[in-house]
Formats: sequence, C-alpha cells, structure tokens
Amino acid sequence: MSHATLEPFIRQRLAQRTAGGQLPILLMSHLVLGYPSLDENRRVIDAMAAAGVELMELQIPFSEPIADGPVIAHANQAALDRGFQVAEGLAFAAECVRRHPEVAFLIMTYGNILMAYGVERFIHRAAELGARGLIIPDWPPQEAAEPMAWCRLESLDWIQLFTPTSTDERLHQIGQWAGGLCYCVARKGVTGTRTDFDSALNHFLGRCRAVTAVPLAVGFGVRTPEDVRCLTGQAEIAVVGTAALEIHLRDGAEAVGDFFKGLRPQS
Repeated sequence: MSHATLEPFIRQRLAQRTAGGQLPILLMSHLVLGYPSLDENRRVIDAMAAAGVELMELQIPFSEPIADGPVIAHANQAALDRGFQVAEGLAFAAECVRRHPEVAFLIMTYGNILMAYGVERFIHRAAELGARGLIIPDWPPQEAAEPMAWCRLESLDWIQLFTPTSTDERLHQIGQWAGGLCYCVARKGVTGTRTDFDSALNHFLGRCRAVTAVPLAVGFGVRTPEDVRCLTGQAEIAVVGTAALEIHLRDGAEAVGDFFKGLRPQS
C-alpha cells in the first residue's frame, strides 16, 4: 500500500482544525495489542476514532519494554502470557487501517521484535498493511541506518525520539534524521508518571523545535485538558497512553471515547 508520509497528514489535519475554529493540536493514543484482548482493542479503537483521535500508536508486546511504566509493562506481559504473536498484531493493524482510513496508525515495539521477525520483512509488512510509521525506542538512529533506509524506500516514517537529557549537539544529530514527526519524551523516566507542564518543558520543546521542522508529538504524562492546552502552540500532537488504558480498565471502552472528547476543548 502506497501512501504519503505522516507530515502532510498532520499539517492537513491541523489546518482543518484551525479553519474550523478548533484547538490547533492533534491527539495520538497508545494501545498494547492483545490487552486485555483484541476484541477490547477493537472497541477502544472504534471509540477513539469516533472521538476524533487522529493518530494511534499500536504496540506489539515485548517482554522487556524498557521505555514503559508499570501499567503498560504489565499490559505487555499479560498479552504475552496469553500467547500473543507478532503476526497476529500485524494482521490486526491491517484490519485497523481498513476500518479507520481517517486515522494514521503507527506501530510501536522494540528492536528484538523486528530482529526475530526479520527487520526488512517487518518493515515491508508494516508498509504493506498501511502503517504510517514505526516507533522503536530502544534502537538509536546511529545504529539504525539500514532499517531507516528500508523505511524510506517503503514511504514509512522511522520516528525519532528527543529526550530532555540529550545535549544540543545530540538533538541536532537526531533532528537531521527526523521524518514524519518527532516524539518528544516530556521528562526522564518511563511512561505513566505525572509530568510537570512548566517552563522546563517549554525550554526543552524549544530546543527540539530549533533542530527540526517536522511536527512535534509530546508524550509521557499527558492526562488532562489542561495538559493538552499547555502543549498547544508548543507542539502539534499530544500523546496519551497510560491515562486512557487506566480509564479503559476501570470504566470500559465507551469511557475512553468520552475521555478523549474532553481532552481537547474548543479554543
């Protein structure tokens, strides 16, 4: 399946929101495939799409998800304990693209998954099914020249990550590789912990903006409408993962849709 990379999709959606007098920021969600089941994943994705979530990050479970906090790490292990397979996740991702062509789907996992499946084969399959990008947080770009080249051939974005501990020189290097969007990790540590949306975060995002022209997505700790409003004008995309998973487990799939509807009030 041939498609444009993420950046034109993001710019178009932002322009549509601005023209409609809506808050000019997009929402990106995160799901662990197979947790608590693919049927539940399907219900949540339907609810989020109905709520206007523009991008969704589908995580293929891995046994050592080093970037993930306890809630998402538990979800990874629970899915694996039920026998979840990579091929099953890719087939489900293909179904998601067919069911929701208005959403940009990205696949997130860890490097060992790609190596076990076959890196070039995985990238080709991800592009073929209609994914827009890959997020592989444990694979630094200086070690990923070959897979990044394969992604370019497939019109698939290899998403770069910016972290607040990186030097300006390091951010500049990563910015040179960036395509589609850059994922800005809002703070040190793993997913799920509360983030302070303060001057330090604004400074970090300013450093990120200085080294790349691609859209910025900010994740790790985004939970409230106030968080999203604070990011508006600083980044193009707010990424929400752990908070949505907690709501799903507590209140069900429909509540996840209501949660996302309330995250982005009218400007």
